[in-house]
Amino acid sequence: MQQQVYHSRDLQAWEQRWFQQQNSSYGLMQQVAWGISQRLITLFSEQKIKKIAVCCGPGNNAGDGYLVAKYLKQAGFQVDIYAAELGPSPDLVKAIQDAKQADLQPYSHFDFQTEYEAYIDALFGIGLNRQLDSDWQNVIQTVNQQTGLKISIDIPSGLDANTGQPLPVAIKADYTFTGLGLKAGLFTGQGKEYAGKIELISAIPTDAELQPIAQLASHQIQLPKREAFGHKGSYGHVLVIGGHADMGGAVIMAAEAAFAAGAGKVTIVCDAKHHTAILSRAPNVMLRDINLLTQEQRQALIQQVDAVCFGMGLGRDSWSEQQYTAWFELTQQSDLEVVLDADALWFLAKQPQVLNSQTYATPHPGEAATLLACSTAEVEMDRIAAIHALQQKYQGQWVLKGSGSLILEERLYICNAGNAGMGTGGMGDVLAGMIASLKAQFAQKIYLHEIVTLHALAGDELAKNGERGLQAQNMKHAIYQVVNR
Repeated sequence: MQQQVYHSRDLQAWEQRWFQQQNSSYGLMQQVAWGISQRLITLFSEQKIKKIAVCCGPGNNAGDGYLVAKYLKQAGFQVDIYAAELGPSPDLVKAIQDAKQADLQPYSHFDFQTEYEAYIDALFGIGLNRQLDSDWQNVIQTVNQQTGLKISIDIPSGLDANTGQPLPVAIKADYTFTGLGLKAGLFTGQGKEYAGKIELISAIPTDAELQPIAQLASHQIQLPKREAFGHKGSYGHVLVIGGHADMGGAVIMAAEAAFAAGAGKVTIVCDAKHHTAILSRAPNVMLRDINLLTQEQRQALIQQVDAVCFGMGLGRDSWSEQQYTAWFELTQQSDLEVVLDADALWFLAKQPQVLNSQTYATPHPGEAATLLACSTAEVEMDRIAAIHALQQKYQGQWVLKGSGSLILEERLYICNAGNAGMGTGGMGDVLAGMIASLKAQFAQKIYLHEIVTLHALAGDELAKNGERGLQAQNMKHAIYQVVNR
């Protein structure tokens, strides 16, 4: 079952409904802090950590920090608290009193008096939605510069809970213990860079009004076992269209990924100058010269295949535009599974049209910005809003690639597999080939988010010996492994 992901305002409203039922807000703070402290006791014992600094801000997130400090001190750890000026919260006042009764006297600054083996971040919680001033930026940078383990309570301070963007800096945590529900900003945008390993501290039962904005895509994906009497015609025919005279590599990688994911047949339609190179790498690929096909031959080819991936290495000149126009209309009028990537998305932005429900568009943030007529920075500032805007404008199904890729089908999914090594040329072509392949084989029996996750897991397989220097051309070996698990 997928884990639910929430918007901060919905979690805050849920808390208020809980309190309106005469439940104690301070009792909830104690419960969350106790849950975090018990996990920290185990973690610190395993890593032989004894000296701990707890950094507390001005709001309720600091109350969690004071109580965690108290529970850790009672468990025998050496704990110091560094604190900001007190905020107006009654619960925070109670938490400070509790900490002082445990003989914890906070330092009223963030000049660490010694080196600690762990630093607990309770500076800001999910309510932070503004750029931090220079003083708070300096505090966060000071914490980040320390060599000890970094643990954030609820969310790394300075990170937007919903977009995953730093404001403009954030704690770089090794672990984040997040209370009540998972926040979207922990998983997309830059969230993965700051959150470290994430663990949920559940404390109260969900109610009917609490609705998720997304789900984490499950890593447990089981493809159907192949039948003994199957043949190449049983497992889908993928058509790869692109390959401008100056750009032949993208169609090769898409085609190889399609075969590695299990397609029975793959045909590439591209400039004939690439045919020799393609056959030398993948002699099982069938080839057609894109420049010699008539409209009737295109139509006949479309009728012979099960899925199309279109746009890889297509180019953006007048020849490319002619090819885009000819093939786009054919694919959209068909019942095929169609993947639009790369230059096909560029032309879609120039000639906006409504996509059918079996079209899967896979932009990176720069391409999404072109499609939405905005800047890449605006897309990255709120990736969730961006992918909803893409579907609203163009319909179809969407993947917004990047760290914490977003997948919008009937609902929104976040892929939390994958790694930074996958940020290299050709990975998108590989994904397009995988989507076309698995949709050709299973159509609506496999979800788009499952395919994106398989692609990310293949990237993780490839990165087992290191992320630096990964090459998309090697993904076919890892894809073969993950689709056969």
